[in-house]
Amino acid sequence: MKLEQLYNLIGADMKAVDAVIRERLHSDVVLVRQVAEYIIQSGGKRLRPALVLLSAGALGYRGSHHHELAAVVEFIHTATLLHDDVVDESDLRRGRQTANAMFGNAASVLVGDFLYSRAFQMMVEIDDMRIMRVLSDATNVIAEGEVLQLMNCHDADLDEARYLKVIRYKTAKLFEAAAQLGAIVGGGSPEIERNMADYGMHLGTAFQLIDDVLDYSGAEVETGKHLGDDLAEGKPTLPLIYAMKNGTAEQAACVRHAIESGGRDDFPNVLAAIRATGALEHATRQAAAEAERASIALAALPASQYKDSLLELCSFAVARTF
Repeated sequence: MKLEQLYNLIGADMKAVDAVIRERLHSDVVLVRQVAEYIIQSGGKRLRPALVLLSAGALGYRGSHHHELAAVVEFIHTATLLHDDVVDESDLRRGRQTANAMFGNAASVLVGDFLYSRAFQMMVEIDDMRIMRVLSDATNVIAEGEVLQLMNCHDADLDEARYLKVIRYKTAKLFEAAAQLGAIVGGGSPEIERNMADYGMHLGTAFQLIDDVLDYSGAEVETGKHLGDDLAEGKPTLPLIYAMKNGTAEQAACVRHAIESGGRDDFPNVLAAIRATGALEHATRQAAAEAERASIALAALPASQYKDSLLELCSFAVARTF
């Protein structure tokens, strides 16, 4: 199933979420509107909002409160993108100039702050302490994950367990929160809520692991970013960690130097080491295992088209090329 087909089931809901996003992006400050609209309209997959909608639908929810929650999740995600691109000094995302490349670092950071604070305004209006706790905890963990990633840059001694912790914090946590929010608004039992949170966490981990793979194997026209961006920033992602551990001494030394020094000069040799050691296949297997765990977490859900779509997302997470 393609993402567009999956979204057919929630097409009307996604349009409602977009309407909430447009309404709540409003600011009397022109630059805030310009930057926020630029990044929101830049062609993202809207996966996290879709998770809120699909999870709620799988539990039989047919109201409209999940539209606001989905918009809150998208605002939090967008704020992290704005801040990430500044930290990483990125100039390309989804095939377009990043907001910081277009408007400057200062505007990107401050508009990211605006989106965070707008998200929290919306949380307060929802007036549900359980929802506020899930979202505030998630936002805090994501910030910790961003700091962990910053600390790990150029650290060639990072092991797989420590790297997976960064993924759980920085990426998977918002997937987890999105799926859990759907369970909360859908009136799921505590067990179902835990299962949905587990589903989101494993699905988000699978997505990030495939992002790691695509950084060395994807087509730039599809991924919307430059190949080797992670290497240029000195990020020791799973393919690099595996290649160092399983390659020859020469290959390990090459990858280590590339991580410690950053830049793209070593990219051809690093790519050769990754291919020779089967590092991309290893990372893909890890992603498939995470996707399988996500699927298992859905076992207690009643049969429905929404559940089928959640299961299809597990397959999409591993098979995707963008």
